[in-house]
Amino acid sequence: MRKSNSPLQRYLLVLATSVLVCASMAWSADDDKDRSDIDKRLDASTKVLDEIMATPDKAIPDKVMSDAKCVAVIPSMVKIAVGIGGSHGKGVATCRTESGMWSAPAPISMTGGSWGLQLGGQAVDVVLIVTNENGMQHLISSHFKLGAEASAAAGPVGRDAGADTDWKMRAEVLTYSRARGIFAGIDLNGAAVAQDKDETRILYGSFVPFGDILAGKVHPAGAGRPFLAAVRRYSTQAKEHSQLKPSAGKTITASR
Repeated sequence: MRKSNSPLQRYLLVLATSVLVCASMAWSADDDKDRSDIDKRLDASTKVLDEIMATPDKAIPDKVMSDAKCVAVIPSMVKIAVGIGGSHGKGVATCRTESGMWSAPAPISMTGGSWGLQLGGQAVDVVLIVTNENGMQHLISSHFKLGAEASAAAGPVGRDAGADTDWKMRAEVLTYSRARGIFAGIDLNGAAVAQDKDETRILYGSFVPFGDILAGKVHPAGAGRPFLAAVRRYSTQAKEHSQLKPSAGKTITASR
């Protein structure tokens, strides 16, 4: 008859099992650590769009999404100074190409802008919607300042907003922020948007001019496909929804 394990053997077995569990957890953490910041930022940008568009009465209007020339998302933008209100964040942008398809994601950075007390010093998600060709050309230039080179306005909120907000559509860039679960238009005049060259090299393996990426001359990297799928899905759904239901409703006043 086979003897049962001794207390020492049972202890060694439990110890070995614990070591294996801890090792697997460490490997998983290392796998996440090995992911580049731009990969994580692409995932975060996709999540931002999904969460914003999941609430129709608080989402970006159909008219804005269906006519958008470019969409940029800067997740978790933070203040970098006290009193002055300077801020900095990194994100990604995509533009419609001549074929009507959305371009590969282009890494961007956004710095500056005095946002007052609205942000309260916490990280916020920022969304920029480029509304026309002039705004697109400013973005493609790889460096421009909101309110100077490109006119900007706090964007209207609500899927059906449109009829009473047409004056805002004359802005080249509509700007939004989300903090503490509140999504609203925000005044970002003075903020500078530029290509993030370092993360462009990481995402595509070498430096690629901003204009080439946004013109559709670069194939999307694997990590960028979920973000593009989200932009494509929401812009298409918005177009279909606006065709079925005329724009109506009231604008939610942007908090400042």
